[in-house]
Amino acid sequence: MAFDGIVVANLVHELRTKLLNGRIAKISQPETDELLLTIKAPGGQHRLYLSASASLPLIYLTETNKPSPMTAPTFCMLLRKHIANGRIIDIYQPKLERIIHFTIEHLDEMGDLCRKELIVEIMGKHSNLIFCTEDGTIIDSIKHISAQVSSVREVLPGRKYFIPDTVEKADPLSINLEDFTTILSSKPISLSRAVYTSFTGISPVTAEEICSIAGIDPSIPPAELSTDVMHHLYNQFILYFDAVRNKSFSPAIYYLGKEPKEFSALPLCHFTEYKRVEFNSISQVLETYYSTKNTMTRIRQKSADLRHILQTALERNRKKYDLQLKQLKDTENRNTYKIYGELINVYGYNLEEGSTKLEALNYYNNEMVSIPLDSTMTPQENAQRYFDKYNKQKRTFEALSRLIQETSDEIRYLESIRTALDIARSEDDLAEIKEELISAGYMKRKFTKKKIKVKNHPLHYISSDGYHMYVGKNNFQNEDLTFHFATGNDWWFHAKQAPGSHVIVKTNGDELPDRTFEEAGRLAAYYSSMRGADKVEIDYIEKKHVKKPKGGKPGFVIYYTNYSLVIDSDISKIKEGD
Repeated sequence: MAFDGIVVANLVHELRTKLLNGRIAKISQPETDELLLTIKAPGGQHRLYLSASASLPLIYLTETNKPSPMTAPTFCMLLRKHIANGRIIDIYQPKLERIIHFTIEHLDEMGDLCRKELIVEIMGKHSNLIFCTEDGTIIDSIKHISAQVSSVREVLPGRKYFIPDTVEKADPLSINLEDFTTILSSKPISLSRAVYTSFTGISPVTAEEICSIAGIDPSIPPAELSTDVMHHLYNQFILYFDAVRNKSFSPAIYYLGKEPKEFSALPLCHFTEYKRVEFNSISQVLETYYSTKNTMTRIRQKSADLRHILQTALERNRKKYDLQLKQLKDTENRNTYKIYGELINVYGYNLEEGSTKLEALNYYNNEMVSIPLDSTMTPQENAQRYFDKYNKQKRTFEALSRLIQETSDEIRYLESIRTALDIARSEDDLAEIKEELISAGYMKRKFTKKKIKVKNHPLHYISSDGYHMYVGKNNFQNEDLTFHFATGNDWWFHAKQAPGSHVIVKTNGDELPDRTFEEAGRLAAYYSSMRGADKVEIDYIEKKHVKKPKGGKPGFVIYYTNYSLVIDSDISKIKEGD
């Protein structure tokens, strides 16, 4: 989700509520492009985090403190000199721009009352924190932008501050029907794109939402809309932004499973496939969303090497599997050679010397068959030649059948590790998967020969009926859950013929309700390679009937006479335990 003007409007409303008339008690600069302000307001003390990072510009209230460098950077020292102990008298957003102005009142060196502006621009790679005088003269900024860097606007001490109008966009809070119609109708692009490129503060997701509310296909060109339909779209547009005018915000994060996909300050009703979680403030939304995203990004980055090793091993085994199948196909004629040998022994007694073939009745199917012969050999020698071919191909078939099964098992095992990587949530999860790859011989242990012990636990859920459900996050945990943690009458669940987690439900000797069976099935579906599917077949059986094959890989089991159910993989309503 873009950090759009509506999110900024929600943020300004929150900041005005909590920070107005507050005094800046502390100013720190934890990173080169970050500020952390501690503000003592009438309602209590707050920390305000501001980042002008090109990759992740942010501003929100937080309870988290960050360590500062021993020596404060120049920009931080400048702010301390001018606005330390200053009072925030105004916070505002120009139109619906992604810009927030903090007007700060303070005493200068002569003891006179002065005002300064701290301006936060949330504009992607162009984001900046700019400190100005009351008349808009730039005192300094956290990033200096010279004419060599930008031909549009210099951000340097002594220059006048202004908002660059690089793309002419209308203000959605003050647009009238005539201008609305004229602006959109002139654009030969899709309706949703025309909306977000024509008005300030609107992201593509918001444009899709407005079209959805109006019941209009967002992909059609605006010129195709009739006058009545355009009027209807305008009315819905105005109603949508009435919530911004009235400060009727409802900040929320939209999740797909446990992964945050979008956030917004107003409802996004067209996201029907996502679970909506509401928050008390937009700051909580931003901090939760980006911290979770950062964690998941970091896990993906750290798992890249493991994924590369897995992918290489999988490709090698799949090529080997295909070659073995091709070689196995070459043994399909082995029984034919055996029959040829038998028929030569039966009918070859009356063959003339130097015969090159034998016409004989195949008594297995009552059909005539022509058997090629080596004219330099006797009938007995020709028969033995076919028996030798049969025996050789039989041995090859038996050996290849074993090898193909071993290769198939290896592919399934590697796919199970890949699934474990997909559901990894922490660095401990990755460490345990790495240990498994080392144990399986796919990686070498560096620096030490000792096995690294990782304190990691399976996922824990509680069913709607109060039963504890446990999910293994990798093959080591699957093995431990099934054969050491679970007791005989506990129930075991797994996605049918798909790599995935073992799910154990502790019964405490009770007969489980149907609802608990369904919820455990959903967990088995979600924590498998079938995640996201509408229908997943799940095998379930009492743990006492689950066995480990001799010499089997970690997490591999065998079982018979199991039950099955077909379920979706939506676990959004299942309560997660401690």
